[in-house]
Amino acid sequence: MELQLDGKMVLVTGATQGIGRAVAQSLVRAGAGGLLITGRDRTRGDAVAADLSQTGTPAHFVAAELSDPAAPALLAQACIDRFGRIDGLVNAAGLTDRASFLDATPEDWASLFAVNARAPFFLMQAAIADMRKRGQAGAIVNILSINAHCGSPELAVYSATKGALATLTRNAANAHRFDRIRVNGINVGWTDTPAERVMQAETLGHGAGWLDAANAAQPFGRLFSAEDVARLAVFLLSDAAGPMTGALIDQEQWVIGANR
Repeated sequence: MELQLDGKMVLVTGATQGIGRAVAQSLVRAGAGGLLITGRDRTRGDAVAADLSQTGTPAHFVAAELSDPAAPALLAQACIDRFGRIDGLVNAAGLTDRASFLDATPEDWASLFAVNARAPFFLMQAAIADMRKRGQAGAIVNILSINAHCGSPELAVYSATKGALATLTRNAANAHRFDRIRVNGINVGWTDTPAERVMQAETLGHGAGWLDAANAAQPFGRLFSAEDVARLAVFLLSDAAGPMTGALIDQEQWVIGANR
């Protein structure tokens, strides 16, 4: 099935690497009309925007710290100023810092919720406001996590942020279904991304061989790739998804609820 975005203008957070970048690349291939991409690293962001734009789809990078309460409104306005509207939003940015019931601090809670829940909420608010103002349909995809169902002990606070965003995804879908604004989420399973490689090999000290071991332990012989997630995200943004809204899709190779 060939997915088409038919010239839609899309804002993608976390788009300088990993899942967000793969989503942006897939959106270009699907015929998006323009992309507003964002991340923290201006040098990398400008390079990604230039690379995306070479295909003929204009991409504009705006550096932003999503921990800043003002960032969502500024990003939404930048997209409107640059492309005239927001047809689609992908909330792909997120922190994966470890924090359990035994060691989490108020600072962990504040930083994780600021980026993983508060920023997506206000980006959705701004996108929905623009769509409703123009009386046009739109689509939002939130990149969640399979950890929203529970999560391992060291991911207690992270899991809570994704659980919060899962509820907000359905709330927004319900509130704006008659505005023809579709809001869906992807509960992503373990995915091989640049940030995950640093986390596993360096931060958690599992060394260079962690990926081979992790791949070998999976039912299908590998972790998910960023491109796997991107294809599903673009489907949910496209008209191919039809009127589906409020869905939280478990993109996972372990069956939820089954005894492993």
